[in-house]
Amino acid sequence: MDESKKVIFSGIQPSGDLTLGNYLGALKNWVKLQEEYDCYFCVVDLHAITVKQTPANLRKKTLEMLAIYIGAGIDPEKNTLFIQSHVSAHSELSWLLTCNTYMGELGRMTQYKDKSQKLGDSIGSGLFNYPVLMAADILLYNANLVPVGKDQKQHLELCRDIANRFNNTYSDTFIIPDPYIPSTGAKIMNLQDPSKKMSKSDENPNTYILIMDPPEVIRKKISRAVTDTLGKINYSDDQPGIKNLINILCSIKGITPEDVVTNYADKGYAEFKKDVAESIIDELAPLQEKINNLLSNKSYLEEIYKNGAIKANYVANKTLRKVQKKIGLIPR
Repeated sequence: MDESKKVIFSGIQPSGDLTLGNYLGALKNWVKLQEEYDCYFCVVDLHAITVKQTPANLRKKTLEMLAIYIGAGIDPEKNTLFIQSHVSAHSELSWLLTCNTYMGELGRMTQYKDKSQKLGDSIGSGLFNYPVLMAADILLYNANLVPVGKDQKQHLELCRDIANRFNNTYSDTFIIPDPYIPSTGAKIMNLQDPSKKMSKSDENPNTYILIMDPPEVIRKKISRAVTDTLGKINYSDDQPGIKNLINILCSIKGITPEDVVTNYADKGYAEFKKDVAESIIDELAPLQEKINNLLSNKSYLEEIYKNGAIKANYVANKTLRKVQKKIGLIPR
């Protein structure tokens, strides 16, 4: 571990499939971070079980997520790549922090309020408590920065509150993490309703593109993407469907919206959509090939997650022992 580098922690749940939005908005940015920061990238399987999972599917998706990290360009030699449940300190610190967190704080979390309205009394206590586990994930590694989207900002604020409260009660223990907002990486929106973010949990498969979608599926989904009746390619909030497709093209090609508008000044939506679809296919094809190759080499993936867990356990257990001592637990 390089002491001079700032630490970044991030993780994705192995539940469902990753979308083009996850890839362009998160993973591509993570790849850039590995040169500059000491990065911990975790497959957060403990978070996934807040909702009931099929055991065989959870195992499959966990390995897939690891393969996606590596396939996207996250180097296991430069970063700590590991599976959350392989570091027991996550669960242990989560309980210690739960005892220092208020019910009111957790009840105010927007995601919990939304889900509890849908699920009523049958909502699992894991959905109520999981922001504390998220805080434990971050604080164990003395993370300075956490890449977060809008929907997780509130959880990071809670993490900061929990860390500050612990520091004030027991003396300085935790580094207070800041959000990391990348300078590049557009927010990719729903293909059928551009007012919403592209999400793998949407019931309509035409609203998102999955990282592992084959070319013919990508072409079909982009051809069906919502546009408008103006017939002119502009980068404008008045044309949210077109604006979203421009953002996708810019993220892939590394060009500006102005470049796109100029290039398609006298072209129609059909041709524009065709080019967007082909650029997505060209971007994802090598990634898909790498992921499939990695998944056919289970022993290599096992070596990665075992080595990652050794590195993560070393750092996490040092933090955990410090916390246990300060609370008054007898060291084991």
